[in-house]
Amino acid sequence: MTTRSSFLGLPDRLVDDTAPRAVIFGAGHGSTYPGKDSSGHALAADAIRVASQGDAALVEHWDFDLGGPLFDGKPVCCVDAGNILTIMHDNASNRARIEAKTREVLSLPAVPILLGGDDSVVSPFLAGFADHGPVWILQIDAHIDWRDEVHGERHGYSSPMRRASEMAHVAGMVQVGLRSVGSARLTEIEAARRYGSRFVTAREVHGLGVEAALGHIPEGARVVVTLDCDSLDPGIMPGVAARTPGGLTYTQVIDLIAGLGKRARIAGFDLVELYPPADIDGLSALTAARLLVNVIGALVRQV
Repeated sequence: MTTRSSFLGLPDRLVDDTAPRAVIFGAGHGSTYPGKDSSGHALAADAIRVASQGDAALVEHWDFDLGGPLFDGKPVCCVDAGNILTIMHDNASNRARIEAKTREVLSLPAVPILLGGDDSVVSPFLAGFADHGPVWILQIDAHIDWRDEVHGERHGYSSPMRRASEMAHVAGMVQVGLRSVGSARLTEIEAARRYGSRFVTAREVHGLGVEAALGHIPEGARVVVTLDCDSLDPGIMPGVAARTPGGLTYTQVIDLIAGLGKRARIAGFDLVELYPPADIDGLSALTAARLLVNVIGALVRQV
């Protein structure tokens, strides 16, 4: 395991080794397609950590996104465990390590927070919840990621929601932020609809608000949130591989997170598809860091 600067200067363990409420860990590589290079996405976790350093001394200050300090006046309850070892194109081993780390965190028990990596790290992350179901999935993404296989690889970045639909512990999913065109062909749309996935386009969120998505989540459900950075508009999140106009705003995404924390229980969270080589002046990494702050704040405030 490698560790550099931690997110917000968080420790890697709590005083007296008490169990944390949440554990952050990074995984740079998942299941990379043949002939593809995932090294750019592997820079994301540490870029987010670096972007958070400006606020590291401010965690006890009032946060207007959260309506109070990050930890709500309570002791620090989140740790940063660094990055697990992943190797580009060592796909099966990468999946095994990500799933094992997720299971380890859940056994504490704590909420796992995974920083990718591309969207291929999501499948083993979700697989790690097999003994902790049923869970719902809230996917915040421009794309539905429902391809069965690409170049013979069934666990790549275009397939995580298709693989999730095959997991017995996944009770349902809501896919929000969808827009424009992507890898989804009619066959993928039909397969997702047969499964019962609820589609909520970015346009619907712009017109109806985040309740257009949250209303599909059963009250009290345990939910794993998977956040693809390309769900946000490239005007505020340019550091992605697939920039698509018309995306969600920062406020819409944090309202989704806060609303979910009140309606249900956030059981896990991953943030993927930040691509630092395409970032502009560190804007995307800073936005991603603020999103992660909101997730931690929502977890702290869950009953």
